[in-house]
Amino acid sequence: MTVKLRHIGGIVWLMLLFCIVPAVATAAATTYPVRGKVIDKNSRKPVAYANVTVTGLPGKGASTDSLGVFRIEQVPPGIYRFEATCIGYVTASSPEYIVSASTPFIEIEMEEDANLLTAVVVTPSPFRRSIESPVSMRVIGLQEIEKSPGANRDISRIVRAYPGVSFSPVGYRNDLIVRGGSPSENRFYMDGIEIPNINHFATQGASGGPVSIVNADLVREITFYTGAFPANRSGALSSVLDFRLRDGNPDKQTFKATLGASEVSLSGSGHFNDRTTYLFSVRQSYLQLLFKALGLPFLPNFIDGQFKIKTRLTEHDELTVLALTGIDKMKLNTDEKGEDAEYLLSYLPTIHQETFTVGAVYRHYAGKHTQSVTLSHNYLNNRNLKYRNNDDSSEDNLTLRLRSVEQKTTALFENRTRLGQWTLKEGAELTNSGYTNNTDSPFSLYKTSLNIIGWGAFFSSDYSTRDNRFTLSAGIRVDGNNYNRGMKQLWKQLSPRLSASYKLSEQWILNGSAGLYHQLPPYTALGYKNNDGSYLNKALKYMRVMESSIGADWHLHDRIMISAEGFFKRYNRIPLSLQDNIPLACKGNDYGVVGNEPLASTADGRAYGLETMFRWQVSGRFNLVSSFTLYKSEYRNHSGDDYIPSAWDNRFILNMSGTYNLPKRWSIGGKVSYIGGAPYTPYDEDKSSLVQAWDAKGQPYYDYSLYNTGRLPDFAQLDVRVDKSFYFRRCMVGLYLDLQNVTGSKLKQPDVIMSTGVIENPAAPASEQRYKMKYLKQESGTLLPTLGVTVEF
Repeated sequence: MTVKLRHIGGIVWLMLLFCIVPAVATAAATTYPVRGKVIDKNSRKPVAYANVTVTGLPGKGASTDSLGVFRIEQVPPGIYRFEATCIGYVTASSPEYIVSASTPFIEIEMEEDANLLTAVVVTPSPFRRSIESPVSMRVIGLQEIEKSPGANRDISRIVRAYPGVSFSPVGYRNDLIVRGGSPSENRFYMDGIEIPNINHFATQGASGGPVSIVNADLVREITFYTGAFPANRSGALSSVLDFRLRDGNPDKQTFKATLGASEVSLSGSGHFNDRTTYLFSVRQSYLQLLFKALGLPFLPNFIDGQFKIKTRLTEHDELTVLALTGIDKMKLNTDEKGEDAEYLLSYLPTIHQETFTVGAVYRHYAGKHTQSVTLSHNYLNNRNLKYRNNDDSSEDNLTLRLRSVEQKTTALFENRTRLGQWTLKEGAELTNSGYTNNTDSPFSLYKTSLNIIGWGAFFSSDYSTRDNRFTLSAGIRVDGNNYNRGMKQLWKQLSPRLSASYKLSEQWILNGSAGLYHQLPPYTALGYKNNDGSYLNKALKYMRVMESSIGADWHLHDRIMISAEGFFKRYNRIPLSLQDNIPLACKGNDYGVVGNEPLASTADGRAYGLETMFRWQVSGRFNLVSSFTLYKSEYRNHSGDDYIPSAWDNRFILNMSGTYNLPKRWSIGGKVSYIGGAPYTPYDEDKSSLVQAWDAKGQPYYDYSLYNTGRLPDFAQLDVRVDKSFYFRRCMVGLYLDLQNVTGSKLKQPDVIMSTGVIENPAAPASEQRYKMKYLKQESGTLLPTLGVTVEF
């Protein structure tokens, strides 16, 4: 598809004008007070007389009073971490906070350390690690969330700078493809509550979409796992994205308004009383207007909202309630002309989706023990509608009417116990999942419903030596459900895992992990029915991957980190499409539904490679993240067959992203992305030209006998971002200009086959009639500018 931007030069100059004009009037230099509290992580009691300092501002700090409260005066605006030290406690470093007129109340949690007789004097590294996941884990802070070039504050795009994460070149989707795995292999959590999909216009049965449903204004930080998954996070084969939301502001009511190129949003933070805080966000897109101006044949629009309410019931008990919802509507722009538009309009349906997740987490802090109970419910209502030639004047033209609903209710109990050098975690989970599908097409009338009761349990133990030189973590998880006999047998879904880390010196750390992980096939596959009403895929099994990794890190104080990590993943029990003869894991990066077809758990695969990463950061000044991944991702239909490249086998990925803070509150950033060409499958012209086949699908069929025998060319892209902030006593105004694909790089893809609408042999029987076909050149890529304006008050 070729995307044409009309009057692009005028748009860019107009955006630059908007950025330059406000800079004429500079805001007066101002500083802000920062207020917060230091508490004991386990007992929740205040830590008195602790020293709190601002990272990157030598000499700037304060001490807590007898109630654990501190106040730091005259802090310059910017993004900072705060560090707390106290005799008898491990030095703690907070997540990143934005200091401005709406600076939130800062809470720092410290853990007791019986080995410490004096305050720790070594500054903790910002490159945090955990005992359970010493490898394959990254923590993403506000600096990267707010200012990542080319990401437009979209979480799925921000993590692309990290090792092992692939991306769709010049695409309008942000499918998360990690270590050669499919988009369906990722799991998302928000403050401990599972979110089934974080994207608008979600692909049912996978996890991708064009734009994130999560408003970054509410995110404090993100923990991103590409392996060594924690035992309390189920169902991940490739990655886990663990969001930590901000708490509401207990001191004042603050708001943030954002006007971007595709949406307008309002978020707020405040309190109802001295025990209860709130956080909310509402966004409304106007993508339909933008896409129509860009000459695109599809016009998406969405609304989303979030809220979080946190209540401190007592000194030892707290309750958090949060919700996330999205309403999506995509219609077709049938006024758009041209062969590219004609092709997309021939098969794209109109899409309506509603999704929401609501949940509550109750936590009880009892000294060495912390218990939590989580209740949540998520829902997806997906509707697709398509008429032949987009003519809805007659039901005879109907080619697809689909309504599919997925929902899941989860109850989770978890306990954490700290015993000296040991930390124990155990828990149990109970789920109830429902799925319905009503599909109407000229060739079938398909209805199904499914209800599954699932269960799971986990246990893990973490150990650290007194000097923290050696750490070890061992865990086990079991999952099951009542779908079939095999899934009821817990030992068939036994998931053990082991991680270890050894500090060779103050700079060098050696890490390793191994684990077996399971994932339930998508509900679309489990609920697929035969003509007689029976479940056709009743013999499916849990998908499984054995993953191991080993790596080494080198740190230079708190500024530079270099790491190298090798990984190997062995897949089995992967569902095989019996109609296409390819693994289901090689689908899911396009709109629609994945998995509603006959399947068998016979495919397996492997992915292996080497990841390197370089991070260099100077607090308040400079941040650089660079990664290179060299890997292979392969599948085979049955054990003993030859391996063939998977759909995600790009072979190599290079990303380099950095931001630099200039004087007078300017910052500039850039990102270079270079990815190897993905494999592709040639089209089956003979089948595609059949009138009945083309009319049923509206797009060409692939020749799966030649699956992934071709390969696209490599692709490189440069993104640039410029930010300017104005700080006033009562508000902050921010402007940014984000330019994606500055060089206008083009991705060339195989020419696509399309029907001309002319039947070559009208006298032949209906089953043998063929359209005259034509070829369309497939080349995409252009400069995409985005202007954003934010106001905090």
